[in-house]
Amino acid sequence: MTTSDPLADMFTRIRNAASAHHEDVRVPASNVKRAVAQVLQEEGFIRGISDVAEGPRSYLKLDLTYADDRKAVLSGIRRVSRPGLRVYVSKQEIPRVFGGLGVAIMSTSQGVMSGREAWRRKIGGEVLCYVW
Repeated sequence: MTTSDPLADMFTRIRNAASAHHEDVRVPASNVKRAVAQVLQEEGFIRGISDVAEGPRSYLKLDLTYADDRKAVLSGIRRVSRPGLRVYVSKQEIPRVFGGLGVAIMSTSQGVMSGREAWRRKIGGEVLCYVW
């Protein structure tokens, strides 16, 4: 199945797996998805990332993180910049998600990183998603 927005498909798979209390989720692999998953891991929303190869296709297996009460750490994920409407921000306009409780994931000239990291490095870029 081809999709016009692979990142939105990845976010939907993660959101659905978290709400269904799955231990892990598989998404088709790409470099951008791997970089976004790495940021999610650094921020504590997922436990681990592993590559799974099935014939000619490769997947990313993302292990989701849950609290002690079996509640998912990732309670929401929303695509901001999409193919029909790209959202770019300068270093002064980097958004804060839920007053700093959430994370904005950005694609910058220095790679994919969290909004906090982009703010520390004083660089802007494309806002890919909000995670809380």
